[in-house]
Amino acid sequence: MPTKIVVPELGESVVEATVGHWKKQQGDHVAVGDVLVELETEKVDLEVGAERAGVLTRIERNEGEDVKIGDLLGVIEEAPAEEAAAAKGGEAKSTKKEKPREAAEEETLEAAPKRMVTPLARRIAEEHGVDLSRVQSSDVAGRIQRRDVEHFMESQSTEAAATTKPAEKPAPASQPGPQLVREAPTGRSRLEERVRMSRRRQTIARRLVEAQHSAAMLTTFNEVDMTEVMNLRKRWKENFKKQHGVSLGIASFFVKASIGALRQFPHLNAEIQGTEMVLKRYYDIGVAVGASEGLVVPVLRDADQMSFAEIEFAIKEFARKASAGELTLDDLRGGTFTISNGGVYGSLLSTPILNPPQVGILGLHKIENRAVPVEGKVEIRPMMYLALSYDHRIVDGMEAVQFLVRVKELVEDPASLLFAL
Repeated sequence: MPTKIVVPELGESVVEATVGHWKKQQGDHVAVGDVLVELETEKVDLEVGAERAGVLTRIERNEGEDVKIGDLLGVIEEAPAEEAAAAKGGEAKSTKKEKPREAAEEETLEAAPKRMVTPLARRIAEEHGVDLSRVQSSDVAGRIQRRDVEHFMESQSTEAAATTKPAEKPAPASQPGPQLVREAPTGRSRLEERVRMSRRRQTIARRLVEAQHSAAMLTTFNEVDMTEVMNLRKRWKENFKKQHGVSLGIASFFVKASIGALRQFPHLNAEIQGTEMVLKRYYDIGVAVGASEGLVVPVLRDADQMSFAEIEFAIKEFARKASAGELTLDDLRGGTFTISNGGVYGSLLSTPILNPPQVGILGLHKIENRAVPVEGKVEIRPMMYLALSYDHRIVDGMEAVQFLVRVKELVEDPASLLFAL
């Protein structure tokens, strides 16, 4: 009896996905639990496995197609007894003699984790036929990431372009990978690449535009003197790491300060539902971290009940999972307020965009030594610009300014965080 392969439940608020990559091809024998296809959602990538053994007789949806929950992806049918026996015999035979080409290719890719290759880098390498043993890692830990594979591909394309003869016909623009484009006026050759946007990248783009169109978004700015935080970190750095196994960063101070300010200005910890405001009496703080396809915002659940060490450890783990492509839907679900630190990338000042349905986001920036007046004298202090974007529909300008001032006060006097929570 045929078994249908359908799009499973994708998680809260996620109803669509894109067929990313078929791990099995039509006609392949599959075992229970074999990964058949990867689905890209707006939040994470999901793997769909085989619920029964047999032969993948039909593939209904091709890579790049959009699908919804319950849509038919393919069909598995029971393998005839003689085929199953032949398949088993062939497998046993191949282990004694020579491995088939497909197995050799799979072995090359499966060897990748030994070199610490991220799943996304492995997938790109597989799609473009890149030999990962030739790719150099730019990561201090030796891990091969997406940018390393893309850099290798670019270098190979550049070498190929340098040796291309003038009369050679350029590749079609629809072909994946770097393309040779000839400019008629000058006769010079230039490379372009046509790459399909992932489901997550499309969602990020759509939601950023929606946030600007649906909310009355404004941004207010302030600056904070980081002297006391820097001194405290310097004084307790070694003991903190020895006791908790994680470094004391600046993120935990701003998480704690934000919660203290949110308690005082609850409209920033709310959302709009129709004609009502929903004020959240809990504090699930989203912390933006960089991933290969853009920023993602995993959530610190009940952050008001977490210690500094627990916050730092959770953020470190989120960053690791984002880099390895291991974030789950539960990691990203919900959130009442967001903190985004563009300073780690060198940003001096920016206007963060709201993460709907949230009505507030705090932007942190690069710490720079600047001359500032202190009690009638000019001193050099480590200063950081802060930016608060908010939805003016329920947050007044006065509230937003006072919220940011409160965050500034708490960070500039870290001991006060003990009494603000």
